[in-house]
Amino acid sequence: MALIVQKFGGTSVGSVERIQAVAQRVYKTVKAGNSIVVVVSAMGKTTDGLVKLANEISRNPNRREMDMLLSTGEQVTIALLTMALQELGQPAISMTGAQVGIVTEAEHSRARILHIETTRLTRHINEGKVVVVAGFQGTSSTKEMEITTLGRGGSDTSAVAIAAALRASFCEIYTDVPGILTTDPRLVAEAQLMDAISCNEMLELASLGAKVLHPRAVEIARNYGVPLVVRSSWTDAPGTWVTSAKPQGRSLINLEIARPVDNVEFDTDQAKVALLRVPDKPGVAARLFGEISRQKVDVDLIIQSINEGNSNDIAFTVRTPILKRAEAVAAAIAPALRNQSNPKLDEAEVMVEHNIAKVSIAGAGMIGRPGVAAKMFATLAAAGVNIQMISTSEVKVSCVVDAAECDRAVAALRTAFEIEAKSKGELLTPNSCTDAINGVSPVRGVALDLNQARLAIRQLPDRPGMAAKLFGLLAQHNISVDMIIQSQRCRLIDGVPRRDIAFTVSQLDGESAKEMLTQVAAEFGWGEVVLDSAIAKVSIVGAGMVGQPGVAAKMFEALAQQQINIQMIATSEIKISCVVAQEQGVKALQAIHTAFGLAGSEKFVVPA
Repeated sequence: MALIVQKFGGTSVGSVERIQAVAQRVYKTVKAGNSIVVVVSAMGKTTDGLVKLANEISRNPNRREMDMLLSTGEQVTIALLTMALQELGQPAISMTGAQVGIVTEAEHSRARILHIETTRLTRHINEGKVVVVAGFQGTSSTKEMEITTLGRGGSDTSAVAIAAALRASFCEIYTDVPGILTTDPRLVAEAQLMDAISCNEMLELASLGAKVLHPRAVEIARNYGVPLVVRSSWTDAPGTWVTSAKPQGRSLINLEIARPVDNVEFDTDQAKVALLRVPDKPGVAARLFGEISRQKVDVDLIIQSINEGNSNDIAFTVRTPILKRAEAVAAAIAPALRNQSNPKLDEAEVMVEHNIAKVSIAGAGMIGRPGVAAKMFATLAAAGVNIQMISTSEVKVSCVVDAAECDRAVAALRTAFEIEAKSKGELLTPNSCTDAINGVSPVRGVALDLNQARLAIRQLPDRPGMAAKLFGLLAQHNISVDMIIQSQRCRLIDGVPRRDIAFTVSQLDGESAKEMLTQVAAEFGWGEVVLDSAIAKVSIVGAGMVGQPGVAAKMFEALAQQQINIQMIATSEIKISCVVAQEQGVKALQAIHTAFGLAGSEKFVVPA
């Protein structure tokens, strides 16, 4: 007999008829010999309606009172679903987040789960009842027993956390699509259903705006080894399994705020090739990386900084044994990238750096926690280590540093994040959850994020500690940063070497971040802060991209064919992201999805 946690979203319980259909599905699962806990969201657009009511009363509603208000939506659903089950003759009981024992931080509207007191929940399960739980909510651990909500996607988070606490056989997420698709079916009707996807790939896609699963839910599944499946509420199709590595024996205390970093990884066998002053126009990256692919040069990190005038810098890292080949390719193509309007002034220049190392922190606990990257940068600064390149993803932050400083950097990071040192000289490898699923395309999905803004800081002093100060300041203001790009061009101004740095944040944080950073510009010694809210970030994700030099070239070529200019590039082992103009975002997504042959024959229509 299996213990299963099932979660049904707002669309799945949007009417009496749909609630009765959910009850039938739950009843059928129980009759097959399983114990069931059901987690539900508020009916349909109930939460939106409650938010609208609050805004009619107050311009700036109190967050505590908003939690009191919004938590009522799920209570309607749990009562109605429990009644529907009882009408079928199935013993059932409804429970709020507080009654089920979900204890959270005392942080209204965005609380994280600390632990779940499962005694009462287990008793009802043992009595043969279906327990119907209100998702999205909990109660603080203070004596006041404040009602808290978990923020967007909170019911997903509730369900997977309960599955982890109960050590359930698996957790089923029922939604309005048949599983995890290669992209948003609202934008590409021929999006293809995946049978399975690794948890790290799903973390990237979820964090890039794929709305099927919330990143926090995937994070818990990864950290605690919860088998997770996403299925349609309307059919019996098998859906998509999100595969998790074997759990690492984590404590269920401080469930969502436990140690965010699992590993410190390093690679000293790297070199950097940079092309400075390449033209800022469509097709340049495609041409460069197309030739790199033809020469079978496998690239690790790729970054393209923000434009300066009519040119950009593109840098990439390679393993040392193939450096000469990579350098030769870059040197051969550089003259062809010359800006024809003024060839002598704007000729692309190749810069090669030997003796560099890549140092990374890895772990699923970094999602939405701006302080983690800032802590890494501050730790490196305190150790006197200067950062040459930065690459970020949802499960890893990597910095390129001088090879001579690698041991010092690794030791400092292990101490800061309380990571036990491995044997001398041992290269730490990523969590096995990163492994590609055999026999599938190296690119699993394509995602589009239209809700980001880009901030650029000109003339940032190039010395240890500046990244720590900058991102530490953003962390203090609870501003999460996504892509981070440091320009390769360095200028000497008043005797101080300076570089530009650019990063993306949520559009909601754009204006306040710009204002805050402008206010401290003189104090910290940096120049103008520039905000651009009209951007889109399009990304490909796939664990199979490792060791496939042609993947980046194919992505860049797809954009070039549509005359879409790439404004920024950032990569990790399993993700490549490009910033383009906002009005070209959907076209970019569709072009890339087609280029990688991800479309299927079936068209998916998302129910209203």
